[in-house]
Amino acid sequence: MAPLRLRDRDAIITHEGLIFRVLGYMHLPEGYICDLEYAPSEIYKSSNPKAVRSDGRRVFYKFYGDEGWSFLSEKYPHYIMDCRFLGRKIIGVRHMAIKEIRRPEERLQKIIELSPSDSLIHALQKLVAIIIADQGLSLKDFGVFGSILHGFHNPNFSDLDMTVYSRDCLEKLRSILSELYARPSSPLTNEFTDESSIRGKVWRFKGINPREFLWHQRRKLIYAVFYDDCLRRRIKAEFEPVKAWREIVDERQDILRIRRVGWTRSILRVTDDKDGPFIPSIYYVEPIEVIEGLRRADILRVVSYVEEFRMQCFKDEVIYAEGNLEEVETGRGSFHQITLTYGPRYYEQTLKTLKPV
Repeated sequence: MAPLRLRDRDAIITHEGLIFRVLGYMHLPEGYICDLEYAPSEIYKSSNPKAVRSDGRRVFYKFYGDEGWSFLSEKYPHYIMDCRFLGRKIIGVRHMAIKEIRRPEERLQKIIELSPSDSLIHALQKLVAIIIADQGLSLKDFGVFGSILHGFHNPNFSDLDMTVYSRDCLEKLRSILSELYARPSSPLTNEFTDESSIRGKVWRFKGINPREFLWHQRRKLIYAVFYDDCLRRRIKAEFEPVKAWREIVDERQDILRIRRVGWTRSILRVTDDKDGPFIPSIYYVEPIEVIEGLRRADILRVVSYVEEFRMQCFKDEVIYAEGNLEEVETGRGSFHQITLTYGPRYYEQTLKTLKPV
């Protein structure tokens, strides 16, 4: 397939039936940097009962954690690619391997135009109507991802996973959600109002405790619970920010090399948070104190591929960051960044605002 213009959260289906999520906005000349999300039962099976998905004809299994990387490394190593400008191997799909693409905004448009096929789709239609009702937002500002995008959602268990496009629309949405959360009669509430979202779960992050996590998640406002009176259940509804096409800038041409130079623990001040809502989340910073690692590092930014750390901090806040210290070489010089991503010491990585909670 000829090169396509794809962005974060678009989906790629390969000739083997593997379903990948496009990751971020900076890609390779020969293909796209991705995460592996699902595989058909003909080539993969999981013992995790939460992993099962079905469209009524075929069964798929969802990958969690590093399961996708392990599966591809063993069975389909051609999807593990060298990324020269990142200086490491990544999961990627070459143009020739693409059989089909699925775009969240196109799928949502079709869902809204058609009669609801089941109770979850009906709930989605109601949620969209509430959000865009006379609020300065329109259907084209949103999309759907996850099981609804691929047509194998379960009306009794699946969540409502949505994309929201552009910084402006995200801010309008957060304002709308804030108002809705404050209304006693609203069917929408903030998912992180209390501890129910993490109760009973094994806590793995080392540098941020559950109380701190809840505080950070609550103020993001994009994680909601929607009560549907027809289904008579509380449905998690997530609004994941994605850049509008006009907001996408390809840094690849300017970056010559990225090289890991160690581990760092640093206290920093955020100077620019405009790319914090997206993946990768980028926070421009100025160092205050380097607690561990290369002390003369001119740390310019924190780059996070960890979903939990999107919108984690805002401009002028003092933050604590722990992760891989990298040297970035560009045509105009070099600088250092702290990168949080998948790999060894994953749960030691930390990004949090230094504020009492």
